[in-house]
Amino acid sequence: MLVSAKEMLEKAKAGKYAVGQFNINNLEWTKAVLLTAQELQSPVILGVSEGAGKYMTGFETVAAMVKAMHDSLGITVPVALHLDHGTYEGCYKCVKAGFTSIMFDGSHYPFEENLAKSTELVNVAHQLGLSIECEVGSIGGEEDGVIGMGECADPEECKIIADLGVDMLAAGIGNIHGKYPANWKGLSFETLDAIQQKTGTMPLVLHGGTGIPADMIKKAISLGVSKINVNTECQLSFADATRKYIEAGKDLEGKGFDPRKLLAPGFEAIKATVKEKMELFGSVGKAND
Repeated sequence: MLVSAKEMLEKAKAGKYAVGQFNINNLEWTKAVLLTAQELQSPVILGVSEGAGKYMTGFETVAAMVKAMHDSLGITVPVALHLDHGTYEGCYKCVKAGFTSIMFDGSHYPFEENLAKSTELVNVAHQLGLSIECEVGSIGGEEDGVIGMGECADPEECKIIADLGVDMLAAGIGNIHGKYPANWKGLSFETLDAIQQKTGTMPLVLHGGTGIPADMIKKAISLGVSKINVNTECQLSFADATRKYIEAGKDLEGKGFDPRKLLAPGFEAIKATVKEKMELFGSVGKAND
């Protein structure tokens, strides 16, 4: 059964570990993440950006695929299907499609508008038993055309949004989507600590989990981060494994061109990446806690 992310993140916050959100882009991605979560007995969040949703022909298709695959594979660990960096309109589409969790990214609006829209969507989500994530400050880099400069969030604004009853808060602390540049200054733990002081027991979210050093990840978790998003790293590992398969001429051997064989190395690479992250985040074996 698919669930909201509320309970799994509350447990993660209390237990000083983080649940991974792994973005899905197609059947292989979804299957790889679900099987790895089941194997490691880890709760997991399947993230879907609006661009990925469109690519997979719509949120209804995504929700139907995830539910059918979840049931067919006999998945017993907690799984949330979550909209990533959702627009106001996108949130309503995912509610209608059957997602169990949504994110409203109003960080690009003036704060008062972000607050008003967040207030409305928090009420809608909670009436339906869905979890909701909101954002303050911006995540650097670009995702689905949304460009952020990586400004650190204002702890006071974080408290105001948190007091709405959001289930998780994404706050910019110098993190970036995609690959981190060589001159990246690192995460602002001073900002993160100040935000946690203002928001108390509410789970915090770290976007742009790819490329952040392990010691920074662990410190972020110790300061209240309970959800960490990973997308780029799975894409890179999938691309690398697929490239090696083709460069080795495997696609020309027998029926190596069969998509099920062609995509298999990338599928296994995603599983390995997800396993590595779940171990780092400390969520292994936490499914039934």
